[in-house]
Amino acid sequence: MVVKEFLEFLKEYKVASLAIAFVMGSASTALINSFVKDMLMPVILPLASTGPWRDAVFVMGPVRLAYGAFFAELINFILLATVVFIVVKKIIKAEKNGTK
Repeated sequence: MVVKEFLEFLKEYKVASLAIAFVMGSASTALINSFVKDMLMPVILPLASTGPWRDAVFVMGPVRLAYGAFFAELINFILLATVVFIVVKKIIKAEKNGTK
């Protein structure tokens, strides 16, 4: 009885699809992080100041702003959001073409 209810719960709330989406999201995040760190930033780094760009900080008295780490995460977010946007747009377009 409990097993049947549990299986119905999994099916109704599409838990397997959610788990797959979570795993794919984690994998795409790792891919985007690697792209930024290993491919994009080595091209941009010569244009910026010397030293590790992720460690760039602005210090004013006791205040320490780690803007390098922030910009790294911002670039990662923008790239990941762009990839998600493109994929979702293509999926929606494919669904519209399939229903006509």
